[in-house]
Amino acid sequence: MIHPTAIIDPSAQLGANVTIGPYAVIEGAATIGDNCVIQAHAIITGGVTMGKDNVVGYNAVIGAEPQDLAFKPDVHSEVRIGDGNRIRENCTIHRGTSNGSATIVGSHCFLMAGAHLAHNVKLGDRVILANNALLGGYVIIEDRVFVGGGSVFHQHIRVGQLVICQGNSGFSKDIPPFTVAAGVNFVAGLNAVGLRRAGLTPAERVDVKTAFTLLYRSGLNVRQALEAAKERTWGPHAQIFWDFVSTTGKKGLCALISATADEAE
Repeated sequence: MIHPTAIIDPSAQLGANVTIGPYAVIEGAATIGDNCVIQAHAIITGGVTMGKDNVVGYNAVIGAEPQDLAFKPDVHSEVRIGDGNRIRENCTIHRGTSNGSATIVGSHCFLMAGAHLAHNVKLGDRVILANNALLGGYVIIEDRVFVGGGSVFHQHIRVGQLVICQGNSGFSKDIPPFTVAAGVNFVAGLNAVGLRRAGLTPAERVDVKTAFTLLYRSGLNVRQALEAAKERTWGPHAQIFWDFVSTTGKKGLCALISATADEAE
């Protein structure tokens, strides 16, 4: 089901039951998996590999050159996209900025209209980016994160799994897993609703809350909190929290802005 006005490079590889809408353009040796839908005026260019059951919305651009002044046009880089993603209208996903590098989108993500992924971004699975969320280069978003509309992320930061970010927020520091992030470089507490929906038991939620309290409310700095955490045994989810904190880079962690009444119990 390819519209006669669509332009498709002969080197492109299309899977079964692919739909390509009016005036869509597929340049170069792109690979489009089974049952994908490429809507009108979308552009797929550069080294793009896409799994099955994806929808690419109107006017979206995937695989364009990165907005990096150091980028050289002869660089061979990629965009790699998993299965079952919805990429809505006017989204932009730029390919990697160095040879052999890639911008990566996992599976079952939802990128709402106007979302932007700069070069070498990595999204996990089931990530939701609301309208006009902007991710700078090398940002890593782990699984099941929700990013509110208009939020911006500085390059080279990480967002842990099951984080929810308030709309119109800005971040230049890492955001630990399972938290609610808001404002500019702050967390406001634990994502209690997200933890319950993810199926964590009450005991697991308490364990995560204990880890959060030790890091943010004990009066210890990050190094001291990590040392204190080594003195006890943690469940798997709390250990994910501490593993993230222990690998934070020079940018540091978002600070606590306030407590919330509905944290995990």
